[in-house]
Amino acid sequence: MSNIMPQLRIGNGYDIHRLVPQRQLILGGVKLSHPDGLGLDGHSDADVLTHSVMDALLGALALGDIGKYFPPDDPKWLGADSLLLLEEVVSLVGQHGWRVLNVDTVIVAERPKLKPHIDEMRRNLSERMGVELDSVGVKATTNERLGPEGREEGISTYAVVLLGAL
Repeated sequence: MSNIMPQLRIGNGYDIHRLVPQRQLILGGVKLSHPDGLGLDGHSDADVLTHSVMDALLGALALGDIGKYFPPDDPKWLGADSLLLLEEVVSLVGQHGWRVLNVDTVIVAERPKLKPHIDEMRRNLSERMGVELDSVGVKATTNERLGPEGREEGISTYAVVLLGAL
């Protein structure tokens, strides 16, 4: 085993939450309106986009997943703002001697249309991670009516991050 620390780390994250009535729909810190009045179910604000980014950041450093740091059975995190949790994860990444270089994400949802909100999601994520806007990619796609996303049972997201040594 080499004692030389690699200068780059890559992590990937995934999350999915069920769409339910009487919940807010929040993606990348943006409050959206679903045509059927649905939102994402979860212990925190259920922001799947931000959750997948956090898992990717933690995974890049083999630090576990967000459930380790923000357990869903802990009342402290009930309704928590995921962007604040992201700030904590980014701080942890820094404490381990790394910084965020680049993030790329994909949101899989049939509705609502996300294109008008992508720039705001990117801004929210870039500000909370302390990176330039052009270092954060957010894309949206449908699942062509296939699977739980296609049947509008839920929304899923994927994230890939690149970290550089401080």
